[in-house]
Amino acid sequence: MSSTDDRAVPADTTSADPRRATEASQQVDGELAWTPRVRDEGRKLRVGSRALVFKPSRLTIFAILVAVVGSTPLVFSLPWFWVALLAPAAAIAWILRVRTTVDPETVTARGAFSSRTVAWDDVRGLRIGSRSRVSAVLGEDDDLVLPAVHARDLPALSVASGGRFADPAAVTDPEDPAEGH
Repeated sequence: MSSTDDRAVPADTTSADPRRATEASQQVDGELAWTPRVRDEGRKLRVGSRALVFKPSRLTIFAILVAVVGSTPLVFSLPWFWVALLAPAAAIAWILRVRTTVDPETVTARGAFSSRTVAWDDVRGLRIGSRSRVSAVLGEDDDLVLPAVHARDLPALSVASGGRFADPAAVTDPEDPAEGH
């Protein structure tokens, strides 16, 4: 699930300097970025918004609770039944804790037990790993795994980062060999 935080939007977009007013209006009202994930949730990602948060679906918590209720007779038949309830509790805690927050200056990856904030200037690129997971490449041997960010989120990530890298969905080849035939 992704959400935007627009608290940093300037309140006064009209100023005496027309260049500054134009930049501010472009920042606030410029363009709306539609990505499949944002569109499905009925949300628009405003260019220049303060932060975009990627987090696991909260619907998973409901599935975990249904599994716990369904396994209640089996769990209570065990002598140490409360130990079996630790795994669902840990899974729910993980779902509520893990997230990636992206703004035009920084990217913050919050894991189960740690959090790391990196400036976009330190990010050399993005790597798509197994199961379309995205990592930020920081150095030769240093990667920052971006929890809950997948390849389908790259257009929204591009907009939220302030255009630090090109949107792969928007890049088109002007000379398509299929069109010439």
